[in-house]
This record gives sequence, structure tokens and C-alpha cells, in this order.
Amino acid sequence: MKTNRKTHRETDSRRRSLLVAVAITGGSGMAAAAFPFLSSLAPSARAKLSAAPVEVDIGDLLPGQMKIVEWRARPVWILNRTAEMLASLTEVSGRVFDPESKQKQQPENCENATRSIRPNLLVVLGVCTHFGCSPVPRFERGDGEKMPADWPGGFACQCHGATFDFSGRAFKNTLAARNLEVPPHRYLSENRLLVGENAKNIQGAKE
Repeated sequence: MKTNRKTHRETDSRRRSLLVAVAITGGSGMAAAAFPFLSSLAPSARAKLSAAPVEVDIGDLLPGQMKIVEWRARPVWILNRTAEMLASLTEVSGRVFDPESKQKQQPENCENATRSIRPNLLVVLGVCTHFGCSPVPRFERGDGEKMPADWPGGFACQCHGATFDFSGRAFKNTLAARNLEVPPHRYLSENRLLVGENAKNIQGAKE
């Protein structure tokens, strides 16, 4: 029995590592696109072992760009949304499964229309809520990225077809019935983000 549990843990660990690698590899193809992907940041070995929060420099994250970092062996997307991306959230509200995010898959300070602390900055786990695969960015509207003609932009899972908008909300009529999870996070300064820790967890802190 112990051997079986050990094998299960090792398999799960390999699966998580593969998930992060696939997410980063998939995102790297955006470098030449209209909304380029910025190089990912790897946390230290100590941070991985302790599941400690991961500090990220977002000072170079321009509108339309996204970074991927690893936290607790899962990919975290950090997207600086453009005005057009934000406008699309209202446009697609009738097409998503949970438009008001009532399923509580985000911290309290992200319970708003953009599912974020700062309206333009999305911080979300890049793990599909259908089967744990990693969706890929499909930021271009329409069928330019092999999407339907009425595609408003967002993220798409190539494994089973689940799709999400620019706030991580799941579109209707796909296999994912839950929104992407927003991890705990807070801003240390204008250009520094801490993933894995909410402001309310820090005594006397305000966000």
C-alpha cells in the first residue's frame, strides 16, 4: 500500500511538472503575435519545496503582454489587459457560464467585474477546470487563430475544447463549467507582485 501511495505521489508530481512545462511552451509561441508573451520566471528551489509565495517583477509588462510564473507546481498567468480586452468582458457576459463569478473561485478582493485587484491586471491559474490541462492564449478576435468567427478573444484548451474569456470565465457549451481559479496575491509596490499571499493574511495590511 505504501508503495502504491509513493508511486501515486511521484506520478502526480511528474504530471504537475509537465503541466507547467506545457503551459510555458505553449505561451512562448506568442512572442511574434500581436500580444507577445514575456519570458517566464522560475521560483527558487526553496520556494518550490515550501510552497512559498512567489515575487514577480511586472514593471516591464506592457498592455497585451502576459507572463507565466510557477507557484505550487502550477502555472500562473499574469496578463496586462488592454482596453479592448476589458471591454470584451461586458460584451461576452451573456455567453459565459458564471458571469458574476458566484462560484467563489477568487479571493474576496477579486470579487468584481474584472476578477482582479487592479482592473487591467489578471492573475489566474492557467489550469483548465475541466480536466486539469493547460489552455493556451487565443487573444486575436475572430478565426485568425483557428477559432470560430465570433471568437472574442481569451484562452482555449486544445485538449477538450474548453474556452475562457479575458477574466478566466468559462464560456457556455464547453466542457469546463467552472471559471479559472484566481490565486491569492497582493501588490508589494507599483511594479512588484506577490503570488500566493493575500493582503488580508498580513496583519495591518491594506490592499
